[in-house]
Amino acid sequence: MSDFEKELEAMSQQMTEEPEVKLPSLEEQKAVVAELKKLEAEGKLTPEVMEQYFGKFYAKTDTPIH
Repeated sequence: MSDFEKELEAMSQQMTEEPEVKLPSLEEQKAVVAELKKLEAEGKLTPEVMEQYFGKFYAKTDTPIH
């Protein structure tokens, strides 16, 4: 097995360890967008707010998903 194949196998193992997060429905996505636009207009859109909405989709490893 080449180094490349070993690296791919390791990446595959890392990805299976993280639970998959289901994407929100289209209606839920529209509600989030409306809320974020409102916060942006008020000047209250901060990295912490973004983390609240999108943090659950962040991969805990630095391995790219594509």
